[in-house]
Amino acid sequence: MTTSIAVDPVTDTGFFGHPRGLFVCFATELWERFSFYGMKYLLLLYLTKYHLFSDANGLDVLGGYAALVFATPVIGGLLADRYLGMRKAVIFGGLLLVLGHLGMAVEGEQARQVGDQIVRDTAALQVFYLSLALIVVGVGFLKPNISTIVGRLYTEDDPRRDSGFTIFYMGINLGAFAATLLCGYLGETLGWAYGFGAAGIGMLLGLVTFITGQKHLHGHAEPHDPQSLKEKSPIGINREWTIYLSAIAGVAVIWQMLQFHAAVGLTLNLMSVAVLLGLTWFVTTQCDVVERQRMIALVILTLSTVVFWALFEQAAGSMTLFADRVMDRKIVGLELTAAQYGSLNSLFIFLLAPIFAWLWTALGRRGLEPSTPVKFALGIGQAGLGFGALVLGAANPDQAGMVTGYWMVLAYLLHTSGELCLSPVGLSAVTKLAVPRVVGVMMGAWFLATAYSEFVAAQLSKLAAIETSGGSVSDVNAALASYTTLFSDLLYFGLGFAVLLLLLSPLLRKMMHGVH
Repeated sequence: MTTSIAVDPVTDTGFFGHPRGLFVCFATELWERFSFYGMKYLLLLYLTKYHLFSDANGLDVLGGYAALVFATPVIGGLLADRYLGMRKAVIFGGLLLVLGHLGMAVEGEQARQVGDQIVRDTAALQVFYLSLALIVVGVGFLKPNISTIVGRLYTEDDPRRDSGFTIFYMGINLGAFAATLLCGYLGETLGWAYGFGAAGIGMLLGLVTFITGQKHLHGHAEPHDPQSLKEKSPIGINREWTIYLSAIAGVAVIWQMLQFHAAVGLTLNLMSVAVLLGLTWFVTTQCDVVERQRMIALVILTLSTVVFWALFEQAAGSMTLFADRVMDRKIVGLELTAAQYGSLNSLFIFLLAPIFAWLWTALGRRGLEPSTPVKFALGIGQAGLGFGALVLGAANPDQAGMVTGYWMVLAYLLHTSGELCLSPVGLSAVTKLAVPRVVGVMMGAWFLATAYSEFVAAQLSKLAAIETSGGSVSDVNAALASYTTLFSDLLYFGLGFAVLLLLLSPLLRKMMHGVH
């Protein structure tokens, strides 16, 4: 039985003054995010340009995949907490991710149009859907548990704790930035297999880093009760292998769900209704007045995140297609691929995060820091304004009728500044506002809202779906008009919802009863 060895905050300073285990988690998460973002911005382009999916069908796949990626970590985190421990969960998830990302490199034959029919390589597409399913379940096991390990490397009163998480999250963005540039280039210039294959190699490096760095985790990633994993389950094998086999069965189910998109939407709707009904019962029957009002405020904030992320996640959908089809992609003398524009989000996080951290602290000292509802409103408003930049760009095309890439840079700048207003305070609000006995449920509801927003984002992108020929648009002006209509609607919707939330913010702040 493995025992947990407490980390000495004085002696374990081998990684820039932090525990060496932080480097293990940092590098693992960096490569995991490298693999994830390396394929995220290629996915829709690959489907529409290589397998000749319609915009609507390609967006259905993207939306279903992205929604499930955000839903499964709730289950993976629970299984690791109760049974597996973080080490086993991360290694199992990493293996699934490596298989999934490398499977994405199987292109098969390019689709071709024969008369009115499009002939596709159905075997290669089945490998593709299976690969996505492996990635979905792999992320579910790996993603939540790496963050948990980081927290366990420090004692509760360790002054390095916050800076340790800052370093860890910089790894996330470093991986995302490098992957989007490299895989986005390889996939669109050398071939899709190179882009997806590079993502798979990145995940393999992350898994090797985690396995070889176990001694630096000081036993904190081990199961709390290893003996319970050896107990027999109702199907006659030990509990650990029951979990693994159930996960493989989950891969098979998701493999099919990704091909029947209505199943994803129905599942999300049923889960959302169940959670809302359960919370309604709990709030009305189990809470006192203060608890009830705090919970209602939290539910409203959680629902508002659906609006923000549905706008923000246009990046891998309508904004990527916009960049590919109607945009002059040259900036500062370089021509980027459509997928590479996705790296701007991580770049601006690097540049803006320290500024926002300083700004909130400076305003807080003067008693001027905005409340959480106001920050949420600012975030949603800036997401809307990002589409305003694209509308302006579409209204001022160059001589070739194309939109200059600098408008997309401005859109990403506004979206990222909005993200920095909303995202860092979101999970903190859950832990502060939720009744302690349902914090876990509310954390699950938070991630369910994020998953739902991914699905909604794809449905919104479909409003600008365009008929293509061989994966290309034949009428650039018509395509530009379609995207302009969508982005105009998103601009006004984002600003309108932000104003509504701003007007509600005094009431919400009152309902929060002193929680800032």
